Amino acid sequence: MTDPGRPQDVVEEHFLDKPLDVEAEVDDGGQEQGLPWQPDDIRVSSRNFSLRNVLDMIDDEELELAPDFQRNQVWKLPQKSGLIESILLQIPLPAFYFAQDKDGRMKVIDGLQRLSTAYGFAREEQFALGHLEYLDLSGQRYSQLSPVWRRRFNQTQLVVHVIDPQTPAQVRYDIFKRINTGGTPLNAQEIRHCLTSNRCREFLKRCAASAEFLEAVGSSFRDHVRMADRELVLRFCAFSVIGLQAYQGAMDPFLDEAAALIDDPAKLSDEQLSGLEEEFRRTMVLAVQAFGGRAFRKSPSSPLNRPMFESLAVTLAKSSDRGIALDFPQMASRLHRLISSDRDYYEAISSSTGSRYKVAYRFAKAVEVVLGG
Repeated sequence: MTDPGRPQDVVEEHFLDKPLDVEAEVDDGGQEQGLPWQPDDIRVSSRNFSLRNVLDMIDDEELELAPDFQRNQVWKLPQKSGLIESILLQIPLPAFYFAQDKDGRMKVIDGLQRLSTAYGFAREEQFALGHLEYLDLSGQRYSQLSPVWRRRFNQTQLVVHVIDPQTPAQVRYDIFKRINTGGTPLNAQEIRHCLTSNRCREFLKRCAASAEFLEAVGSSFRDHVRMADRELVLRFCAFSVIGLQAYQGAMDPFLDEAAALIDDPAKLSDEQLSGLEEEFRRTMVLAVQAFGGRAFRKSPSSPLNRPMFESLAVTLAKSSDRGIALDFPQMASRLHRLISSDRDYYEAISSSTGSRYKVAYRFAKAVEVVLGG
């Protein structure tokens, strides 16, 4: 049955056939700017590592296996055993991609599941082999393998393409997007999670886990399976710290810049980051007062709309910072009229949402919603 309170053109994102409570965003605004980097900026070297060397690097925290990655799908035993059998049979594995930082530490950006499986088998004894096609080793764990098999496992050579730390951040993101083709491809925020450092990851996680945020957007965003919760926090930070005037017409590079800013204490101090978190929490409280729980939606039954979130939340924050008295009942009424009667606004939050014109338009209308006009 059709939901009479829900706009008919709203499309909700799904993952593994499950609704995600976030509206699918049509954003072709990235076409507004040219190639943000030159081909000479690409700095990738190819190296050979033994599997033992790579596992030792993980032990020594020189190689990071993308911690706190929510939707990483763990392989079943047949897949795990198949990989280990391929290693023991000395069947060459597809190449891996690592990204190196300025301190020499590296992150796995392609091959995470394969390395996690090998590490779990050899270091943590997570599983015994089974469902093997060629080797009579079923039921054996790594420690039960003969020295010959263990040696063959450890001496396996891996081809690794390493992205140099001097490679510009946007180039690294673009390389990741190009190689990110297997399984269910990572979305932009999941890529950022893999490529940023702990400072940014932990900040976004804290804000997204806050009671104030979850009350504003709904419990479905708790540990969101596609990291939409953290993307929303990052959008707030990007427009709050970098500012609307700096927006060039492509959302992903803008958010990449914000993530890099949060990661760098020389550009955003601990005190400033703490203040930004406090401002975010305070703004979420205001959003609940203005729009109730499940805010930032075209209708009460619609999934959350990212463009509404960024524009309304940032406008609320700036108005509150200036000490302006806010009329919450009128605010909710003005937003309802805007969505139902202003076709340009509806388009600005629905299609080509990354274009400079539409971003500027929805921010201008957000000022009218919050302050009247």
